Amino acid sequence: MTTLTLTGARAFVVAGTHSGVGKTVVTLILLRALRQRGLAVQPFKIGPDFIDTAYHTEVAGRESINLDPWMMGWDNVERSFNRFTERADIAVIEAMGALFDGQDGSERGSAAELAKRLELPVILVIDIWGMTRSAGALLEGFRAFDPDITLAGFVMNRAGSARHAAMVLDALPPRLRDLCLGYILQRDALAIPERHLGLVTVEENETAAASRMAALEAAGSALDLKRIVPPRDARPLVPAMPAPAAADRVRIAVAHDAAFCFYYAENLEMLRAAGAELCPIHPTVDAHLPPGAAGVYLGGGYPESFAAQLSSNVSLLGELRASAAAGMPIYAECGGFMYLGRTLTGFDGVAEPMAGVFPLDTVMDREYLAIRYVTVRTLADSPLGPAGTEARGQEFHQSRLRAPAPGTTLYDVVTSSGERSRDGLLAGAAAGSYVHLHFVSNPAVPRHFVESCRAWRKRRSDS
Repeated sequence: MTTLTLTGARAFVVAGTHSGVGKTVVTLILLRALRQRGLAVQPFKIGPDFIDTAYHTEVAGRESINLDPWMMGWDNVERSFNRFTERADIAVIEAMGALFDGQDGSERGSAAELAKRLELPVILVIDIWGMTRSAGALLEGFRAFDPDITLAGFVMNRAGSARHAAMVLDALPPRLRDLCLGYILQRDALAIPERHLGLVTVEENETAAASRMAALEAAGSALDLKRIVPPRDARPLVPAMPAPAAADRVRIAVAHDAAFCFYYAENLEMLRAAGAELCPIHPTVDAHLPPGAAGVYLGGGYPESFAAQLSSNVSLLGELRASAAAGMPIYAECGGFMYLGRTLTGFDGVAEPMAGVFPLDTVMDREYLAIRYVTVRTLADSPLGPAGTEARGQEFHQSRLRAPAPGTTLYDVVTSSGERSRDGLLAGAAAGSYVHLHFVSNPAVPRHFVESCRAWRKRRSDS
């Protein structure tokens, strides 16, 4: 592993010695500190995670972009990275898991592989709680493991005190001590609460955003940011993907509230570029779809935590059923798929009525976990494209079907490990499954969905 100063670097990867070391907290602290210095900061997240990217977006003030080699392919990862960094002064990429850990114990898809492919320096986060001189052994191991990785610095997380951090630093040899970018004290105010399947989302976090920002600013006071901030120059910002003229756009309702908040930023951008006017809707409280809506996109999230509120909003449920019956294109992923079923049974055992667009009943199960990358191929013509349309995505859920649901199956599925199955349902122009698709894997999918909505709007206006 080579070393260099961060000064002048336009992008870097924040990686960790292990999962849970504090990468997200350190990333948020750096995003806040860089933005406070007037920089346009572009956040990224390696892997498929939705929750970390939402916190990035809140702090950086711009959408965080997922970089997932399996779903997107390396060419698209590089293309997305280059396109979004061109709009910023500096980019911060949060890793997934530990630095060298990839698929099946290999390097594939790891933060190390991405750092080498994109030629990016790495800031390593180490957890020094309960540790002093042993931190040197840990750092030496990571420094020597792969000579092709550029270690530009490290951050000591969860220091018990300033004196504790000084003890760790004093115990390091000069070659390591010079790489230290500072420390972060152990602070309860920095902790993001956890829940089933990950962290509490931004939408559900009860700590006020202003309080979160203040905690991040305070935590960054012991970091040497002079070594991170790039020199300012006149770099023209690249405009976002061009959108069609307003007259050509078609209105698509996108569910976005505490119950439904899992969307890849590029998915939404690609819909806009294809001609969509995305109109947010809050299914827990909004009684109707937006006026003039010609399609609906229901992303994932935690509908099980809001099942009673969703069920009590009978007006919207009825409108979704009627819209589906009228042939309106509807696309639903994971939580949205559950919402369009007949019932959703939460961890409390209570079955709440849902929209009834699909003949399925889902139940939360703490003993069950589906987590996998998948390639899907549609088995019939759908709003996503003609039969045989392929795309890639991922599944991550703790719900299961109470019984096999009758109806037209949407996908033939092959996992990244080669296992085959079928998933999802198609009811008229309503398509749903447990799979979160990444549209970058097949740009024809968002274009076809928008065109399906436009065609439905035209049929309605002509009738």
